[in-house]
Amino acid sequence: MRALIFLLGVWLVAGCQASDIPSNSELTRKWWSLSFNQPNYMKVWVEDSQVEDINGKLLRRTGGGTAAGNEPEDGTESARGWGQITGGIREVVGADLPKRIYVRWQSVVESKTYRVWIDIPEKAREIMRATVNDPCPEEPNEPAGTIALVYVGLAPGGIAQVWVSDKCMKAVKVARAQAEIEPLGPHLGKSGGNYYPQSENSKRYIEQFGIPYGSW
Repeated sequence: MRALIFLLGVWLVAGCQASDIPSNSELTRKWWSLSFNQPNYMKVWVEDSQVEDINGKLLRRTGGGTAAGNEPEDGTESARGWGQITGGIREVVGADLPKRIYVRWQSVVESKTYRVWIDIPEKAREIMRATVNDPCPEEPNEPAGTIALVYVGLAPGGIAQVWVSDKCMKAVKVARAQAEIEPLGPHLGKSGGNYYPQSENSKRYIEQFGIPYGSW
């Protein structure tokens, strides 16, 4: 079952074509995925991301756009904490395991733009290696995964947090960083100060509950 769910996720990769997937399984196992998350209602727009791998290779434009997050409208303060850590598979092809990750993003609910380099510890890389080499202990008859998953959570106040999926596809927190304000503003000053639009649900939530700083 775990393998089936994982394969379905791979088919949902945005922009991935079958011709891009090499038949060499050893190369496939070197791929990893970088996805972005936001707390419920706390809208994020990722302008740019970059990766420096453990060999010092720098890959630019490794992903951007919207971050995964929900607007449950259940009457609770659901923006506290990170909620479910998930996201589409965005492959980082051509890089070894990550040494550090750069993100520049818009915190739409604050009308602020942040930037940060996040150092990735060795324990994260150990988990990523195990994910593609060892089966989940809960399902020992299922094969190991073929791609390691990295999630970066982005929250108001410039909070950035990183998780990696373990052998059983469970998110494990491995890093946290405080971003700084991007002085040029959104889109490096090329958008006239305009931010990605905030949803009406997000506006109503913040009017009722505010932004829960300190909960991430």
